[in-house]
Amino acid sequence: MRERTGRVGALLLAGLLLAGGAVGCAGKGERPQDQAAPVSVSEGPTEEAPVDEAADEPSPSASAVAAMGAAPSRSASASPTPSKKPTRSTNAAPKPRAVAKPPTETKVPPPPPKPAPSSCKPSYKGTQASRADVKAALSAAAGRTYWPSSAPELKVPLDLVKATAWQESGWQSNIYACDGGVGLMQVMPGTATWMNQRFEQSYDIADYQDNAYLGANYLAWLTKYIGDMYFEADYRLDADLCTAELDSCLLNAVISAYNYGHGAVAQEGKPLAIPNPSYVRNVRALMTECVCLGY
Repeated sequence: MRERTGRVGALLLAGLLLAGGAVGCAGKGERPQDQAAPVSVSEGPTEEAPVDEAADEPSPSASAVAAMGAAPSRSASASPTPSKKPTRSTNAAPKPRAVAKPPTETKVPPPPPKPAPSSCKPSYKGTQASRADVKAALSAAAGRTYWPSSAPELKVPLDLVKATAWQESGWQSNIYACDGGVGLMQVMPGTATWMNQRFEQSYDIADYQDNAYLGANYLAWLTKYIGDMYFEADYRLDADLCTAELDSCLLNAVISAYNYGHGAVAQEGKPLAIPNPSYVRNVRALMTECVCLGY
C-alpha cells in the first residue's frame, strides 16, 4: 500500500531480497510518503497452512514472460501485434483512455522519497513471522472487500498480494529498508498514516498482519483510483486482459504505481504511463512462478 521509491530489482531468489526491491513498497524510487492527508470520507474494509521448505526462486520461464507480454521493441518500426483481448461475461475490458479523466479523489498519498544509496543495507527489528503466519496474513488481506459501498466488486487477487510481498521483502516481516519501507509489503510510514486517515483505521505498520492489510488496501486504492481515471470503472485485475503492451491493462498500471507512485502512472489529461517496466515484469512473472505460491 505504499508508494515507495524505486524498487527496480531482479527477481528474488528464495530467502533473499530482490536487489533494489526489498526495500519499501509502493513506489521505490517511487515510494509515496510523508505528509498525511486528512480525510473525512470513510469506506473501510470489511471482512493457513503449514509451509514447505524454501527452494531457490526460479527465474521466469520464457513461456511465462511471453504470456505476460514481452517488452515492446524500440528498434522495430511496427509495434508488436497485440493478442486479442478475451471477453468476460461477454464484455471485453475497455482499452485505457487516451487521456485520463479527472481523479475521483483529490486527497492522495504523499509522494515517494528519494531512492536510498545502493550501498545501504536493510536492518531487521523484532521477530520474523513464520511462512505459515505470513501466508495466512496475506490471504486474509487479499480476501477483504476494501470498497464495500462504491465498488464492492473490486477484488485484490491473492497471487498479486503474494507476489508483491515477495518482490518487496521476500516475505520478511521484520525488514526495514533504507528508504523507509517497512515489513512484508514495504509500506512507507507516510503512506500508512495517510491510509489510516483515509479509511479511518489504525493499522500498525510494524505488525505483519496489519502491514499486509495496509499493502492490500493500497493496491485496492490504486485499482479504484486508476480504474476510474483510465478504465471506465472496470476494476478487473485479470492478467488475461493484458496484451503485449504494458500500458494495456489495469493490472500492470496498479503494479507499476505500487512501486513508483500513483502520480508517475496516472495524471489527469495525460496517457497512462508505465515508468518501471522491469518491476512490472518481475511481479507479473512472480504471480505465476513464485516459489511463494506453493507455501
